[in-house]
Amino acid sequence: MSRVYRAAVVACLILGLAACTTHSGSDPPERARGDPPTVYTVQRGDTLYSISWRYGLKYRRVAAWNDIGPPYTIYPGQELRLRPPVDDGAASGGGNDAAATASGGQAGGSRGSKRTASGYDWQWPAAGGVVSGYGTTDYGKKGIAVGGEPNGPVLAAAAGRVVYSGNGLRGYGNLVIVKHDDTYLTAYGYNAELLVREDETVARGDRIAHMGKTPGGEIAVHFELRRDGQPVNPLQYLPKR
Repeated sequence: MSRVYRAAVVACLILGLAACTTHSGSDPPERARGDPPTVYTVQRGDTLYSISWRYGLKYRRVAAWNDIGPPYTIYPGQELRLRPPVDDGAASGGGNDAAATASGGQAGGSRGSKRTASGYDWQWPAAGGVVSGYGTTDYGKKGIAVGGEPNGPVLAAAAGRVVYSGNGLRGYGNLVIVKHDDTYLTAYGYNAELLVREDETVARGDRIAHMGKTPGGEIAVHFELRRDGQPVNPLQYLPKR
């Protein structure tokens, strides 16, 4: 049994959101550009979070469209609707690049933070400066790259729960996704090593990974912040440096 196969088995056991078989064969597709397909067939290793992330959708809407309740278990071969039913007036993606309106954040930590109008404190995910500003990067991801030292700490930008930790989402390398509430998710990509597991609770400022290299060769973490499934500019949320 290969190391990759064993790791997939363990991930399936610890993550209630995962499809209940292991991932094998080709990598899942990179995040799609444009509208999602009407129907998506679940592949081995998929989770409701990873599918929603890939297509820029809010996971709770995808669950509602498919009558899936907590803990959001899905199965290989299952067909998921990725667009709202005809009588559903909600937009498929939701959210926009507006000012922060998060709730339920946790204050604290030693690095700079920014408190939004609703009380959420965000902090920088790494100690370095911005290597790449907000926008679609050369490697196709919409976020920022924050620099640091090789194998340096990558920190949770706010308190939350780890909903993905692995390298099965193509185009992100070793990736951590943290759910902060029903609105906000943050992602930390291209890490050298992951230090947290799915379903683990993290506090603001907790070390969640060791920094690696982006596809452009920079020592940096690729950082995304999503509101209702849609990428927003993290620089509008993070404290000024």
